[in-house]
Amino acid sequence: MAKGQYIHIKLFNQFVLLFCFLFFNLFSFSQGQVYQYARKIVDTLASESMHGRGYVNDGDKIAANYIRSEFQKSGLQSFSDSYYQTFSFPINTFPGKMYVAIDGKELVPGKDYIVSERSGSGKGEYILKKYTENKEGFVEVPKKDKRFAVVVDENKKMPIMHSSKGPIIYVTDKKLTHDLEWNYFNVPAIKLVDSIIPKDAKKIKVDIQHKFIPDYQSQNVIGYVKGSVYPDSFIVFSAHYDHLGQMGSTVYFPGANDNASGCAMLLNLAKHYSQPENKPKCSIVFIAFAAEEVGLLGSKYFTEHPLFPLKNTKFVFNMDIMGTGEDGITVVNGSVFKAEFDKLKQINTENNFIKEVKSRGKAANSDHYYFSEKGVKAFFIYTMGGIKAYHDIYDRPETLPLNEFEDLFKLITQFGNYLQN
Repeated sequence: MAKGQYIHIKLFNQFVLLFCFLFFNLFSFSQGQVYQYARKIVDTLASESMHGRGYVNDGDKIAANYIRSEFQKSGLQSFSDSYYQTFSFPINTFPGKMYVAIDGKELVPGKDYIVSERSGSGKGEYILKKYTENKEGFVEVPKKDKRFAVVVDENKKMPIMHSSKGPIIYVTDKKLTHDLEWNYFNVPAIKLVDSIIPKDAKKIKVDIQHKFIPDYQSQNVIGYVKGSVYPDSFIVFSAHYDHLGQMGSTVYFPGANDNASGCAMLLNLAKHYSQPENKPKCSIVFIAFAAEEVGLLGSKYFTEHPLFPLKNTKFVFNMDIMGTGEDGITVVNGSVFKAEFDKLKQINTENNFIKEVKSRGKAANSDHYYFSEKGVKAFFIYTMGGIKAYHDIYDRPETLPLNEFEDLFKLITQFGNYLQN
């Protein structure tokens, strides 16, 4: 071999090695960006500054503004000047005092007790008394005694005929979880783990303040990437951003897995499809729904006041609880829209992204529901395995692994590409 030929071959081999090195590192960095961006979103949305993304201290509005700014950074177009679709609803909130003590021992809010979503306000010291059940199966409180707290087994879910001015104490042997409600009792109501109440406990002292808001205004946050071939045909990716807010002035529900993780996936997808090399054939809409925790109100409002024709919507892909995945994912409506489910499962099998893609039937458990009720094909996916924190103070970003997040992102984007064709 001539010396000149050897030099050229050597230089060519070095160039190939350099190209492979740069390509590998660029690909790795790109995939790392998905995780890093998701971690940033989860840490921000689940932080104390968001007030639990609920309806105390405008937590939902702070979160909505943050998501809107991320949409703008990705260059998403808006159906309106603000990216917002506003609507109103009643909500029971707890911005004020939160004090509970049994026989003089103060309990820790969030850990020892959680205020019931239907609690009213009240202050005083009361005698603890177990419920009595009348012949109709109602928990009944005698009208004569006005200074006791009725203790009810929450697991029985029994209706209450409550004529006392004292609080209702729900006890359970399960973990404490919180919810939201648009109605309320005229007395305080709290949930306790039964082991917190000593067998010989005599009295309970409470000071709880609620605030009922009959017409709270919130907002869905909506942006889109216009399709290059079929701009009037739409694919929707969605996730709810609201959570349970605050309980008193110091305790808040972070909602890292439910559903800051879903928002992290939504924003990663928005960033992905806004890139020129990933420009979609169909228009892709990204919706961050409010008031899911109040009863799917944000998605219900959207389907009743759509910003584009629902009949032109090819598919809705809703994401909730995306932070784990050791045991794979469950697909609600998987058995309803079997052809699409089979394709999603095929993509996963061919690429070995996650452990399992499990099918489930119809369920009204997230924001996909009102779309499918309107005749739009829709999936709702959630991850399985890992941490058990849910609707409590322990659903925190520092304990959320996001261990299958990048593989889920790959699965969803490949399925999204399939839907466009």
